[in-house]
Amino acid sequence: MNVIVVGCGRLGSILAYQLSKNGHQVTIIDQNEATFGNLPPDFRGRTIEGDILSRDVLHRAEFAHADALAVVTNYDTLNAVVAHMAKIVYHIPRVVVRNYDPRWKPFQEVFDLNIVSTAGWGMHRFEDLLLESPLQVIYTDDTTKTAICQIVVPKSWQGRKLRELVPAEDFRTATMVRGSKIMQNSDDPTIIFGDVIYLTTNLERTLPLRQHIEKLMEKR
Repeated sequence: MNVIVVGCGRLGSILAYQLSKNGHQVTIIDQNEATFGNLPPDFRGRTIEGDILSRDVLHRAEFAHADALAVVTNYDTLNAVVAHMAKIVYHIPRVVVRNYDPRWKPFQEVFDLNIVSTAGWGMHRFEDLLLESPLQVIYTDDTTKTAICQIVVPKSWQGRKLRELVPAEDFRTATMVRGSKIMQNSDDPTIIFGDVIYLTTNLERTLPLRQHIEKLMEKR
């Protein structure tokens, strides 16, 4: 995918690096050239210095050919305007915007945008929304190195068992929700379409788990 990230602060630099590391073409934009120092030395994407509202910057970043856009500056009004422009003018399919100050979130919501409000697990959530992954990281804890992931069961998994589909080493615990009923993984119930599975895993297993789930989905 061709992904553009606007804002090279702590969140933007981590997001751009992770996307690039996972094989995507990444362009990151910031009006302050010094912020590119936040990127790791082995970052393989493009960097563009300049005002994101400049037509020259938009042209150099190839907005017209982008598959996804993340706008993650510290300025909520700017984030909303750029994201709205990307959707309406450039028709970028997937646009995600950062909310820095909760007081400005209603303003961003007016534009009907995908909004991420917290920086703690924000990088994972941005990646999920941009790439439309079947596995969603809904919570992370850097202290305990723990992540909680969500999977909505597709039709192709109907009648299968969780332990048949997901290796035991990829999660610590699993909880499945069917309607209003909660079933623990010790029961290993038969899965049906529409069940929601919550997996608790180690942070470092998140990427392998996502890749495994995506391969299973491709086989459906």
